[in-house]
Amino acid sequence: MKLRFAPRLFAVAALALVSISVPALADCTDPAGPKVAWRRCAFEGQTMTGVALTGAMLRDTSFQRSTLANADLSEADGYRSKFISTAAPGARFDRARLIEADFTRADLTGASFRDADLRNAKLIGATLARADFTGAKLGGTDFRHADLSGARWIDGARICAENSVGQCN
Repeated sequence: MKLRFAPRLFAVAALALVSISVPALADCTDPAGPKVAWRRCAFEGQTMTGVALTGAMLRDTSFQRSTLANADLSEADGYRSKFISTAAPGARFDRARLIEADFTRADLTGASFRDADLRNAKLIGATLARADFTGAKLGGTDFRHADLSGARWIDGARICAENSVGQCN
């Protein structure tokens, strides 16, 4: 028995394969904005003062040596993102997912991390003076040599003493 090639059947099958929706890859050239998809992008040395990245996908993205002063990264997914030596005073990371993020030597003076997930994050040598950690998840977070002077701790009531380095005193 010989099978005959059915061109219409082939066309229908090809169309079905093409129409299957595949998630779009991040386009690192997309402009900054809420819910932008910047996964595995590099923004080293960029100035992004006051930028709104609420709900953005920032997994594995690098902001090393960038300026994010007063930026809003609330509800962003910054899993394993790098903010090494970033200047982000007054930035908001409220409800952000920052598991394993690296903030080594970052200036986060007055930053807000309310209800953020910072489990296993690195804040080594970071300036966190007057930062707000109310409700934050900090399991495994590394605060070695971090300045926590005047920071509001996870219970929302405790204020770290001046010269609190590496832990909230």
